[in-house]
Amino acid sequence: MTATADSNISRILKSHEEPILDEWMRDQMASFRQGGRISERELRGQSTEFLNLLQVALQTGTDVQAPAFNRVRDMLGDLSRARALQGFSPAETAIFVFSLKRPLFERFRQELGNDVRALADANWAATELLDKLGLYTTEVYQKGREEVISRQQQELLELSTPVVKLWEGVLALPMIGTLDSARTQVVMESLLQRIVETGAEIAIIDITGVPTVDTLTAQHLIKTVTAARLMGADCIISGIRPQIAQTIVHLGVDLADVSTKATLADAFRLALGRTGQTVARLARGT
Repeated sequence: MTATADSNISRILKSHEEPILDEWMRDQMASFRQGGRISERELRGQSTEFLNLLQVALQTGTDVQAPAFNRVRDMLGDLSRARALQGFSPAETAIFVFSLKRPLFERFRQELGNDVRALADANWAATELLDKLGLYTTEVYQKGREEVISRQQQELLELSTPVVKLWEGVLALPMIGTLDSARTQVVMESLLQRIVETGAEIAIIDITGVPTVDTLTAQHLIKTVTAARLMGADCIISGIRPQIAQTIVHLGVDLADVSTKATLADAFRLALGRTGQTVARLARGT
């Protein structure tokens, strides 16, 4: 990569900006599998901004890690994160940069066609430059998608562990799915917060929707019960099916000091009794 090649890229990009932009726009629009996620006007604005920033950065060379490229990288980072949220694929995101090659190389051929060495140097320098910037968009896109997925998983965890107030002084935590370390933390935080807010004396942890109980799951349950007790609330575990009871015995897990019931209704009845309350059926007509 030579200074002459860098100079040729900057000069040609500046002198042919409009036709390069028009051809680049056509290539980008044709590459999208689905329309409607971004308007042509918005795409043209992004493309124009990128070309302007690129021209300024190229005045000092083609090192994409140089400070001169900070604004270029920032712009591509914002674009990649936005497209990750908009549902673009990695290829559709990276094509924003890669599709600039064809119209740019065509201008190189027109301007430098008679100088084979200069044409080859410009093509190679531009290829390295755009490849690095294109890969950068992919890296930022991937990080953006991972952040979205992580946030969605956290939201699902919170939604899947609702703490319900069944009665004055009685809370219920119905659990569905696998209980792992991450979910246990969310369960504890949600339950303890609700105990503080309501001053509940009893917390029912219903595991009817938990498909299997292994040693780790049992340990997580015990930790949750212990944490609730430290906050002044006793716990009852409901949803103990025959298969789960056999598994707990086989694993040697000690739940002797934890009240357990087969159904949530049984656990609720026990909780009411502990709080000095009862539910009675009224005779018809009274």
